[in-house]
Amino acid sequence: MNGVALLGSTGNIGVQALDVMERCGIAPVALAARRNASLLEEQARRYRPALVTLENRQAGKALAIALADTPVKVRFGPEAAAEAAAHPAAGAVLNAMTGIAGLPPSLAALSAGKRLLLANKEALVAGGSLLRPREIIPVDSEHSAIFQCLRAGRKGLRRVILTASGGPFRSLSREALREASPEQAMRHPVWRMGPKVTADSALLINKGLELIEAMWLFGLPPERIDVLIHPQGTVHSLVEYADGALLAQLGTPDMRLPIQYALLYPRRAPSLAAPLDLALAEPLTFARPDMEAFGCLAAAYEAAKLGGSAGACYNAAAEVASRAFTQGKIPFPRVAELIFSALGAIHITASPDIGAIYAADGETRRFVGEKIK
Repeated sequence: MNGVALLGSTGNIGVQALDVMERCGIAPVALAARRNASLLEEQARRYRPALVTLENRQAGKALAIALADTPVKVRFGPEAAAEAAAHPAAGAVLNAMTGIAGLPPSLAALSAGKRLLLANKEALVAGGSLLRPREIIPVDSEHSAIFQCLRAGRKGLRRVILTASGGPFRSLSREALREASPEQAMRHPVWRMGPKVTADSALLINKGLELIEAMWLFGLPPERIDVLIHPQGTVHSLVEYADGALLAQLGTPDMRLPIQYALLYPRRAPSLAAPLDLALAEPLTFARPDMEAFGCLAAAYEAAKLGGSAGACYNAAAEVASRAFTQGKIPFPRVAELIFSALGAIHITASPDIGAIYAADGETRRFVGEKIK
């Protein structure tokens, strides 16, 4: 593979991606971050990419001064990440940004003919109709699992099954969920993730985003995408065929595995992650999610059925409401109520362009923000 442009290099996935790239001998030709200038400077000095970018202008100007003794070029501003995504020396772009801000760089990467390795859920959830799934390799563990399973072929495919650990709230009663705290939400039993993704996992918002993401990635209607609670986090997802055969991808719950798979595809190599020893593994259990208790997942199915700009609406409403929950402003059940309320109130455009997607995003954020006040 030629060099890789890594977007979101200072985040949880970005840092792990750099570890994997170093192990695999892949050079980062461009690194992009939002505002963490100190860590980006460390990365620039260690990996010496041709370009680094920051969304924050003030931090970017300071970084340019700090890196003046190196050949690394510095760009900053809202459009800088798209410049990194289109860098001529990059054969692939790993987009590990968070939020809808990851959509324009994804479009820039595809327009420049790059292979897009996508860890940015929101780009597909909000703008799936604008992206070309055939040129995308998913990095999310669940979608990577489905991608790998589907190498057996799509003929006779009945459905795909996304697994969810269930997060720290999976064993709580509906009554107990009303009192669930933000502190509890941060204690994920399986995965080690950033704070936003950890909170979203506890609310099953993350699984709702992944449902819509799978719809776009694999060209399936929501009724052919199921979710099962799998607390052990060993089976990352499954596909079922017309004859009832199930194919599953299993592995240690370590994000370096799907990151490496995407970076090296279709080649495989030894991984930094410990191999899974089935003889020592816990018994594997599965259960259906309680859609009434975890209404954020039910709301995602509703958004998926609505289509169009409903994905952008779901993503924005979930982000604002989840943040309010983690800040202690609203109780757990109120998050789903706000998402459903937004889906019913915001105009849904059937075939949105990027302007309509951003309009839906902004309108939804204002609507939910007012409801929280």
